[in-house]
Amino acid sequence: MNEEIEYRIKRVQAGEIQDYAYIVKEYQRQIFVYCWRLLGNEQEAEEAVQDIFVNAFEKISRYKLTVGFSSWLYKLAYHHCMNLIRKKNLQRKFKLTLFTSTNMTSDSAAQVMERQLFSEPLSRALDQLSAEERNLLVLRIFEERTFGEIGEIINKSEEAIKKKYGRTKTKLKKIMEPLKEDHKCVSYKTELKNKA
Repeated sequence: MNEEIEYRIKRVQAGEIQDYAYIVKEYQRQIFVYCWRLLGNEQEAEEAVQDIFVNAFEKISRYKLTVGFSSWLYKLAYHHCMNLIRKKNLQRKFKLTLFTSTNMTSDSAAQVMERQLFSEPLSRALDQLSAEERNLLVLRIFEERTFGEIGEIINKSEEAIKKKYGRTKTKLKKIMEPLKEDHKCVSYKTELKNKA
């Protein structure tokens, strides 16, 4: 762990709360990007980051230096985001039961922009994965976490994480195959229109 972070954590635990601003500054961007990738919405990610850092501040006295602070913070972020995803899924199911016959939703400009940040086939494929599978891919690929760190974050053994990661990669490849073909067809049709 970064010695400066370790020093600041000890100071915050000793009551020097102004040092917490340094910790937030160091990790805020990483946690925001992680939350955005999990939640798929910039505004929700911004709100989640605030909640996560408040929660981390409240629990920092229980943090032990035996575990990496980054892993501890990602674990808090993981649990917070998973709770938000579960809540959103429940709300979506409830709305579906209320409005089954009419489609009353449309994409906002922010949602369209978010989809453009990732390749269209990848975005659609990630949407088809469970929140846990998506989290595993985000931690391993985008956040470049080791299997051991991911295990600490989601309370599973390193071996279980490796197996789950392999299965998730295989599942993602299977999902993306037809999506890539659809995307190629659209691109080909667009190219024909442009040439005509």
